[in-house]
Amino acid sequence: MSDAFTSLEHFIRHEMRMSHIYQPVMLLELLTSKGAASVNQIAKALLPHDASQIEYYEQITKNMVGKVLTKNRQITEREGDGFRLKNFEALTSDEVSALAALCQAKIDEYVGKRGEAIWAHRRKSSGYVPGTARYEILKRAKFRCELCGISADEKALEVDHILPRNLGGSDEEHNLQALCYSCNATKRDRDDTDFRGMSAAYASRSEGCAFCELPPERIVAENELALAFRDGFPVTEHHTLIIPKRHVSDYFDLFQPERNAMQALMERQRALILKSDPSVTAFNVGINAGADAGQTIFHCHMHLIPRRKGDVEEPRGGVRGVIPAKQKY
Repeated sequence: MSDAFTSLEHFIRHEMRMSHIYQPVMLLELLTSKGAASVNQIAKALLPHDASQIEYYEQITKNMVGKVLTKNRQITEREGDGFRLKNFEALTSDEVSALAALCQAKIDEYVGKRGEAIWAHRRKSSGYVPGTARYEILKRAKFRCELCGISADEKALEVDHILPRNLGGSDEEHNLQALCYSCNATKRDRDDTDFRGMSAAYASRSEGCAFCELPPERIVAENELALAFRDGFPVTEHHTLIIPKRHVSDYFDLFQPERNAMQALMERQRALILKSDPSVTAFNVGINAGADAGQTIFHCHMHLIPRRKGDVEEPRGGVRGVIPAKQKY
């Protein structure tokens, strides 16, 4: 087998991380088109799997999957208005067939797990929104539901008419918002609630707040709505704080998307700590909400405290120790 085959086979079998079927579909089209295909060809290749809009999938190809395979993985490269599979010429016809079959198997496996539900939300749309407009609306929302904050990787997003069409709403961009199919289903076609204003609230910062003015070099991880950094006075090594970027003092005043974002960062930091430090065997997770609960910096923050076997004489009771007399029971 050629080096080109071995490298691509390894990527497809072991390294391809799929939030949808886009990557194997694109590779399959390149493999069956002698190594090169236009964006339009790749977009059309998606249509047998989803009777949707070629325009939309051209945007997906150029700005999402194309970037993953070209910039991140360096498996493809741009060629005119399309992409070319690197080292395609080094593959034999049998190798091309084997890799194409592997891509098809990846597609079948993904669809087998998710079923037709991965496309059904688009067929339920109340009206046609051109593909380019759809892509721009989702990009504006950072590919997250503008109500619950869930990402497009976790749940399919729809473009919703804020003022429904049956009430005179237009197809102009100002009347469109991104909602996941669950939130859109509950909104119904007579509800004109505009959820886009939530996005502006996330930009709120407070002058003089230690966490709002955190030096960038202290940040170890972040996403759109939250960030993580090491505690300045750690209880244990790798003690990490996760905070919303918006200035909000109380956990119970967080928007649901902020809670989702903080949870995602906490889980990621936990995984990284476990990977980098084998001595860590457990964690305490806690939030001080209010002065009487011990909060001293009034910008909501979540503690992720790594624990190690034997770091205290008797760990039983854990966070019950905030009131020492109640820790043992």
